[in-house]
Amino acid sequence: MVVFAGQGDARRSLELLWRAGTGPRTAPGPKPALSVDRIVRAAVEIADAEGMAALSMRAVGERLGRTAMALYTYVPSKTELIDLMDDHVLGELREDYDLTGGWRPALSELAHELWTFHLRHPWLLQVSPARPVLGPGEFRMQEIVLRVLFTTGLPAARVRRIVSTLLTVVRGAVQIAAEARQAARETGLSDEDWWRSRSAVLAELVPDLVTRYPQVARLGEDAGPPPAQVPYLEHEARLSLEAGVELLADGIAAALTREASAPR
Repeated sequence: MVVFAGQGDARRSLELLWRAGTGPRTAPGPKPALSVDRIVRAAVEIADAEGMAALSMRAVGERLGRTAMALYTYVPSKTELIDLMDDHVLGELREDYDLTGGWRPALSELAHELWTFHLRHPWLLQVSPARPVLGPGEFRMQEIVLRVLFTTGLPAARVRRIVSTLLTVVRGAVQIAAEARQAARETGLSDEDWWRSRSAVLAELVPDLVTRYPQVARLGEDAGPPPAQVPYLEHEARLSLEAGVELLADGIAAALTREASAPR
């Protein structure tokens, strides 16, 4: 399931995101019991606990003790609600990255913060980055990332591509970890048990597997067990994240060296 942001009316969606005239469209009277913020927080709680499939206007209304129809006064549809949820949780990202030690440790710290953030809200992985939400949370997130990457000294055109690469590396790694957690939860079988049962059968059916695929076999030569209580695939995904960020940082360093030695 992939959700694309920004499918609602452009003006109304952006008004909601930036809280410009977002009050309920009702006659003057007592202060309303609901608000856009309350609705968004309830929707995030549902998505965090049960996944995107459980999210509906009816489910949010029930959580708030209201009908789905009562929500439409504040949020026109589920489409706008997902935009608001996405932008809302981006506001959780911290800004206080220490840049006194240079861009490299800050970049690593930022990547791990994004990893933790996405595992806290795995439904975000179903919201396609192809069309940005264009809300304050998204602009704030971009400011945080750029504040770290512009300290490299590379020109804006290069930094723009690095931002895209960083987010792709993080998203790819965290997708595996999130799906590993989901698989264990939905099948009742841990990564270790799944691999153990199939490895035994595979060894029996294809006894010459290692000699037939020697390059694949090499991948397991230095693989150690994951830390206690950490699922195998999640551990591997975390290592992939660290390797990807390290290689990206090496590429940035190489680019800086080329920039410094280029003729002026």
